[in-house]
Amino acid sequence: MRVALSRVGAALALLLTVGGCGTGGGTSVADKDTLVIGVSKDQPGLGKQQPDGTFQGFDIDVARYIAAHMEKKPKKVDFKVMQYSQRESSIQTGKVDLVISSYSITPERKTKVSFAGPYYVAHQDTLVRAADTGIKNVRDLAGRRLCAVTGSVSWQRVTVERGVAAHVVNAPTYGDCMTKLTGNSLDAVSTDDLILAGFAAQEGRSVRFVNAPISDERYGVGIRQDDITGCEDINKAITEMYLDGTAAKLLQRWFGATGLHLTTTVPQFEGCG
Repeated sequence: MRVALSRVGAALALLLTVGGCGTGGGTSVADKDTLVIGVSKDQPGLGKQQPDGTFQGFDIDVARYIAAHMEKKPKKVDFKVMQYSQRESSIQTGKVDLVISSYSITPERKTKVSFAGPYYVAHQDTLVRAADTGIKNVRDLAGRRLCAVTGSVSWQRVTVERGVAAHVVNAPTYGDCMTKLTGNSLDAVSTDDLILAGFAAQEGRSVRFVNAPISDERYGVGIRQDDITGCEDINKAITEMYLDGTAAKLLQRWFGATGLHLTTTVPQFEGCG
């Protein structure tokens, strides 16, 4: 009897072990019916929540495309508003399955989460008030008030990587940065050109691009570190998005009128695992 019970216990232990394998104890996004995706709510052209609660923008359309073109089955999408400072922790704790929110791939972030993609390579530029003609490149931000969004590394590319002695003004979102810029509470917003393009289109002639890019910003799909299957599945969907012409159409739809040079070839992927 004891031998039989022992065998039953061993069999149950084996089943539990097998059930806990796969992707580090969590379900791969490839196997889910619904994906909870972290997005921005106040970035025109990328991710902006409408008065009726729906979301619009390039990142939103990319998220929907990926969910509809993953290999196993089309996914339903549940968008969740995400602050920049919440992205890594939300992926790690399972509050969201993915983050698609102008999420630049960096070595520091890769110690906490993994990335599929990139699905686009943007370039960091600077937006200033149109009347301020004295700022022609990032060096001219010395002594000027520069916006720093919590959780973003863009401002550090100016002050740390390039050693420009700008006066940092903290803000929770880039929407708040733009309010401060147009309200004369700061002098410059420096970040990815797609983010800036959306705000520039919204603000009209009151702001202008410096048009002096300083870096490549690879927009990745944030995903749990151990979900290699899901990462590879997303990369296949992104490749399809470029090959079938959808990426070019989406970029033209959201940024074609801004004058930005848009890249419509498949980006070089980061690699999963």
